[in-house]
Amino acid sequence: MDRARRPLLLYLTVLVIATAGLVYELLAGALASYVLGDSVTQFSTTIGVYLSALGLGAFLSKYVTSRLAQRFVEIELGAALLGGSSAPVLFLAFGRAEFFGVVLYSVVIAIGTLVGLELPLLMRILREEVAFESLVAKVLTFDYVGALVGSLLFALVLVPKLGLVRTSLLFGGLNCAVGLMTTWILADRIFAPDRMRLRLKGAALLAVLSVAFVFADRIVAYSEQGLFDSSVIYAEQTSYQRIVMTRGGGGQQLYLNGNLQFNSVDEYRYHEALVHPAFFSASQKKRVLVLGGGDGLAVREILKHPEVEHVTLVELDPGMIRLAREAEAVRTLNDEALHDPRVTVVVRDALVWLDRELSADMPRYDVVIVDFPDPNNFSLGKLYSTWFYALLQKAMHEESVVAVQSTSPLFARKSFWCVVESMRAAGLSVRPYHALVPSFGEWGYALAKKHDFAPPTRVTLAGLRYLDDQSLAALFLFSPDMGPVEVEPNRLNNQLLVQYYAQDWGRWN
Repeated sequence: MDRARRPLLLYLTVLVIATAGLVYELLAGALASYVLGDSVTQFSTTIGVYLSALGLGAFLSKYVTSRLAQRFVEIELGAALLGGSSAPVLFLAFGRAEFFGVVLYSVVIAIGTLVGLELPLLMRILREEVAFESLVAKVLTFDYVGALVGSLLFALVLVPKLGLVRTSLLFGGLNCAVGLMTTWILADRIFAPDRMRLRLKGAALLAVLSVAFVFADRIVAYSEQGLFDSSVIYAEQTSYQRIVMTRGGGGQQLYLNGNLQFNSVDEYRYHEALVHPAFFSASQKKRVLVLGGGDGLAVREILKHPEVEHVTLVELDPGMIRLAREAEAVRTLNDEALHDPRVTVVVRDALVWLDRELSADMPRYDVVIVDFPDPNNFSLGKLYSTWFYALLQKAMHEESVVAVQSTSPLFARKSFWCVVESMRAAGLSVRPYHALVPSFGEWGYALAKKHDFAPPTRVTLAGLRYLDDQSLAALFLFSPDMGPVEVEPNRLNNQLLVQYYAQDWGRWN
């Protein structure tokens, strides 16, 4: 290897190391948020542990005193093995949440320690050929640029195009390729027998990672099959979430990031309770807004009302819209609702759409249905905040009716009443109610207007499977174990709802 070119090639090695290290870190944080919830907490703790492990690796590097080039390649191959296999290992640990944290942080510490060893060793290798001031500046520059490249690639390219498992295996392969390349770059510093041994190890590891990359879908399918009780019939990793559909127990089930969203056996109870009380309270029903609910099931119920002329569905994830429109099982379940000419689909963040795209001259909506996932992390918690409910009123006229899914008043009592109090704090008059959905248990909703109103008492639509006059009235009655409790509103600056939610469900999980 030309000694003049060697520093540049090793700087490029730093770039790959930094990019791969950040990608491994983001993979761990993403998978932790899927299993443990609360993405802010999981990313915060994962990053903190990873950075500490980098420091540990840097500290341990001083004990490596001989055969630096050989040790560097060995560590690079170790990082390739651990980093490349990290996502598959964590996916396989999905089904055992009680052990997932141990596996997660063990993997993060091991990878961080190896990456932390690499840069100090590389700087010691280069110090004989590059002036110290220039060496430090260039190594740190390539390190920070690599971190930027990793963060941009992860969010914009890798997860949407490859998914988490293939991303992990790809960067394990890149780490491995760098290790192999280094045996040529630093050939004069590695004994010939050791060079050959390292190349054989590297080639074998690269072959294993390549085969795993090809069969990544099978790895994910195997791990997910162990996570779910029923057979997986559809799985997709979108930019926003992991979508999985299963079939079993006489129906189909939809999971987002491992959390059940509906079971076709009893989803009609959930969606009839979500949609129709608002319609039975509305004086007008021509224009309807749905926030969330990309599966089209709420829209199916809305279209049963003949007065409806236009429905706007605002959904963040295009993958959900594609599933609702194209997957036969979901299209059948939602009665082709998203193909109805009365329905307009907007792929946008609901909060951003309300804030920036709902102009003052647009007609207001008569009925608004809010069907977001439960507030188990801060990105979802903002959609249950006083700020959001104040913003929501931009879409309402004086007689508009809003219905919001509000988690369980039995299993998450503080969370449910926090949603109610947040809506009231934003100036809405709220009538809380609940329904029994066997797949979820007792489930809660909130009905709201801009002025005081009485809850509906009559079902004015024929053909419903769940609601009649008697069951409708019962929705608004709460037993003592689900009644109001003292809570604070969920404000954007503290997101108390996410904390309530973690406490409430933590008692049951």
